[in-house]
Amino acid sequence: MGPLRSKKRRPTFRRLLKTSGMKLENKLKNRQLKQQNVAKKQRKEQKRLRQAMKGAALQMPRPLETYRKRPEEEEEEEFLESLPTDMMDEEDLMQMTAMARKASFITRDLSSCGPVHSSKKKSADVVRSYEKVPRKMARMEEKEVIQLLPIKDKSGVIPRSIERAVKQHEKEVEEEEEETAAMPEQEEDEGGSPSYMELTPEERERFRVQTLNIKKQRIASLASTIISDPLNNMKRVKELRGMMMEADPSVAVSVRKMVMVSLMEVFKDIAPTYRIRPLTPAEKNTKVKKETQQLREFEESLISQYKFYLEDLEQTIKGTSLQHTPALHTHTHTHTHTHTHTHTQPHCLPSSPDWKQKKRKRSQAVSFQSYRSLAEVSVRCLCELLLSMPHFNFHNNIIVILVPLMNDPLKKVSDMCCDAFRKLFQEDRVGGASLATVRVISGLTKSLNYNVRPEVLRTLLSLRIKEVEMKKDLEATAPKTKLMTNKEKKKNLSRMQRKWKKAEEKLEKELLEAEASESKEKKTKMHTETLNIIFLIYFRILKKAQRSVLLPAVLEGLANFAHLINLEFFDDLLNVLQNLIQSGDLTNRESLHCIQTVFTILSGQGDALNIDPLNFYSQLYKILLQLHAGAPDDDIIIVLRCLDAMLTRRRKQVTLQRAMAFLKRLSTLSLHVLPNASVGILAANRATMHSFPKCDFLLDNEIQGSGFYLTELDEPEHCNAQNTALWELHTLQRHFHPVVRRFARHLSHAAPSDGSAALSVELSRRSPLELFEDYSVKNMAFNPPVAPPASKKKDQFVVGVALLDDKLQKQADGITSMAEDTQMDFTTTRC
Repeated sequence: MGPLRSKKRRPTFRRLLKTSGMKLENKLKNRQLKQQNVAKKQRKEQKRLRQAMKGAALQMPRPLETYRKRPEEEEEEEFLESLPTDMMDEEDLMQMTAMARKASFITRDLSSCGPVHSSKKKSADVVRSYEKVPRKMARMEEKEVIQLLPIKDKSGVIPRSIERAVKQHEKEVEEEEEETAAMPEQEEDEGGSPSYMELTPEERERFRVQTLNIKKQRIASLASTIISDPLNNMKRVKELRGMMMEADPSVAVSVRKMVMVSLMEVFKDIAPTYRIRPLTPAEKNTKVKKETQQLREFEESLISQYKFYLEDLEQTIKGTSLQHTPALHTHTHTHTHTHTHTHTQPHCLPSSPDWKQKKRKRSQAVSFQSYRSLAEVSVRCLCELLLSMPHFNFHNNIIVILVPLMNDPLKKVSDMCCDAFRKLFQEDRVGGASLATVRVISGLTKSLNYNVRPEVLRTLLSLRIKEVEMKKDLEATAPKTKLMTNKEKKKNLSRMQRKWKKAEEKLEKELLEAEASESKEKKTKMHTETLNIIFLIYFRILKKAQRSVLLPAVLEGLANFAHLINLEFFDDLLNVLQNLIQSGDLTNRESLHCIQTVFTILSGQGDALNIDPLNFYSQLYKILLQLHAGAPDDDIIIVLRCLDAMLTRRRKQVTLQRAMAFLKRLSTLSLHVLPNASVGILAANRATMHSFPKCDFLLDNEIQGSGFYLTELDEPEHCNAQNTALWELHTLQRHFHPVVRRFARHLSHAAPSDGSAALSVELSRRSPLELFEDYSVKNMAFNPPVAPPASKKKDQFVVGVALLDDKLQKQADGITSMAEDTQMDFTTTRC
């Protein structure tokens, strides 16, 4: 067999010609790229030279007189400096200095050590300063290579080409112009600062007010120009943002604050109502209309300026001493919403001015107090953008910046951020912003080892998950409407009816699209994920930090979201709460939150569980005697909620002895609490008497059974409440509050629904919590106002005869008339 033939085909002549053309094109492209790189390097070198010139001119101190020394003199000076001076006597040193002073003007070399003439000195300085400036490199123009038709001769094909100069890009020219324009401004600032320091305080204040007015007018004109035509005036946003770097120390802080607030209002006004997404490469290459291209350029510039503005605010807030990764520099896409970080370092207000302030002199640096107020304005701007633009880009980045500030040591900043997130939770209908915020809060608490302020977790109580989940449950249990099939429509409906039915379905579909409401499945999914993260935070704290300051907030949150907890966690959660109560380390409010959580679970999904929480009944029965008028009213609110869940909703699982014990202790409690609390407790007693009608024999004096009532016993089942009477109702009938008197009289007659002792419709239809809030005394005034007591003093005071009786008046008149008739003689003496 012969040698194997290679399967690789030899290239044809046409292919060789094609490849040679491609090689030539590649060579030309490489040459053009090299030329562009050379031109770019030259521009960078020229920029560096300009900066060096500027730095040399500003930093190099100029002497009053310039001297040039010969090389021999420099060597002699070095030799003399190297000699030890301690070998010479003091007399020799004094003699040498005197000889140097006596040196004549003629013996000196004018070119080496003598002062130059004033006119010559000026020209020499100019020449020498010009010589010190580095030389500019010869600028090479960019050239473009144009290929011409080749020439063929005997030697072969000769390629031809022409080089043509390329004009500089407009952007590079603009950058150079901006740099050259910025140089004299900075030189003027540096030169003008000493003159400002020489002014008197009155002149300084006058100069400051004048400068501030000029800046205000400039800010107002720029903002109005942007708002009037944002499509064509986006460059003004950059100019306005540049005023945030105001260098004048007299107005720097005020101008920065005004620019921050002005830019915030401008972005709120010109930002669209949709999120701007980045264009794909295919969309960039396609040709579009002029209006569409203008809109794209506007959106791109808006996104870039908005990002720079947020970075400036973040840099103002973030202190230089903190090692924190900026939230706006860690993302690759600038247009889209990015995933939020779950592990973030805490922010705090800056402990020192930024690096630009450190460069300036002490007299020109901004004080720490002013810088802190500047940071507070930045936080306020971010909070406003968080609430007003939840649909726009970088919303998650704002959340990442503000969530750590909820734990800031300054109470003003912390309260500002917490209030902003509470409003965000209340206004969030879809749940996306709430989910992002809860994720960041979870990462913050975990990264700080649960060493956060309780207000951070209390903001989660403002979430609107409870309402949406309740509506979802009701809709799931309701029977679904069955749609009619085509066969059923043809069978049951006429042709005209089918036509109307089709038009009606089409109209309903259009109405649903017009509402632009998110799908319920998406909402439910987001709310479920948010709840899972919230319960994860709570369960971690219950497991790892039971003695933390966060425990009251955790128990309050569990009580608020207890009806949404899965059945899988019920047993473990009940055991944890029972151990917490029995430990005795909890306050009254924390114990009440534990009890509220347990009975909220048992009255909801846990109703199917066969559990008798007798221990929790005993704990609440014990806590009731520890409440009084000096305790906060919030404890009474929790007690009323617990009584509703424990006695009214679970009346079938509660014994009569337990109900009577609670009725007696609540009547005792109503004697020493505020009037609105007394009204709420008496309303709860009314509901208990309606749920347990046999409790009415507590209104009699007869004893039911053996034994006597044990008031101080903390077990409601064994305190013999049936052997006592509700004597507190008779005392409450003489209460100063009219509603308390009305309820006491109503209960003393066994809470009738009609008759003279019945309540009015207005009072009977309100719940205990509503009555508690309606008759609140938070304003330190009686509600309703109590009539003042009648005055015992007389209306008028009269003097004279009107005060005497008629008979007494006659006797007095007779005596006075007899005294007038007889004259008394005091000179005669009687024996």
